[in-house]
Amino acid sequence: MSSEFPVSPPRSGQSRWRDYALLGGLFLLVLAGLASLAAATGWDATIAQLGKLSWRELGLLLALSLVNYLFRALRWHYFTRCLGIGTKLGQNIRHFLGGFAMSVTPGRVGELIRMRWIRRETGWSFERTAPLVLVDRASDLAAMALLLAVGLLMSGAMIRLAVPVTLLAFAGAVLVTRPALLSLSAGIFYRVTGLFPRLMARIRRAARSLKAFSSAGILTLATGLGLIGWLAEGYAFWLLLTWMDVEIGFWLAVLIFVFSTLAGGLTGAPGGIGGAEAAMVGLLLLEGIPFEVALPATAVIRATTLWFAILIGLGVFPYAEAKSNLNEGRV
Repeated sequence: MSSEFPVSPPRSGQSRWRDYALLGGLFLLVLAGLASLAAATGWDATIAQLGKLSWRELGLLLALSLVNYLFRALRWHYFTRCLGIGTKLGQNIRHFLGGFAMSVTPGRVGELIRMRWIRRETGWSFERTAPLVLVDRASDLAAMALLLAVGLLMSGAMIRLAVPVTLLAFAGAVLVTRPALLSLSAGIFYRVTGLFPRLMARIRRAARSLKAFSSAGILTLATGLGLIGWLAEGYAFWLLLTWMDVEIGFWLAVLIFVFSTLAGGLTGAPGGIGGAEAAMVGLLLLEGIPFEVALPATAVIRATTLWFAILIGLGVFPYAEAKSNLNEGRV
């Protein structure tokens, strides 16, 4: 390791408990903020909108979120096969879903727990498996950028910030799939900010392994799987708005959902919390949707996407941890 990247100690069990505390605190903070906004506009209007939703409809929203998670988990499995790790489908789905428990760590760095599980079960080092995280994130960026571009064309919306966010997403996808450019960027990032030294050093070494994913066929299939997943959640948002008697085009709803998700991520807040909600409510208001509808719609879609994913992650995490501990001695 280069001396310009000092090594930080590995995360301890106490650090993970701090992450859980952060998760709980963020949840309560968001809940309190939404409740305060609802109170300011009158609880009756908000409750009336929520009352329009049946349990069956909420179940469909959760099912569409599951489509997203499972297609992205299949993409993760495909990437492990490209890298030649040798893990099976069940293992990869377990790793991918279990990682959602750490989605609200800063920069979602906590999701690197997947790398630890792979190391325990296969003996592959972090440096050899880190490209999985990079190419997975790049595929998400590419898929979401495509949805933003199509949403802008099909809806005729003139959301000024959507264009630069689309370009940033495409740029991020290109960056992560170009080993030399990624290595150079990691070095510049550390020298300018001094943040995440250990991670940046490993990214520079891992960049050399990205060649396994550089073919057009691999990237096209991966982006396609991501498109299906994110489009399912965009469709869920459109359904939710129509159930609340909002007349809105399908592609405009998808555009607002994807843009808000990306905008929340650009704030750097864990899980995009706060930024995504603010962007979503703001864009709905710009489209003439009343606040008493925009607020509950935002709360419901975030609960059935981000918080549902975290709940699944928390359920799978102990099992994934136990399985990795059990298999560690067999490597």
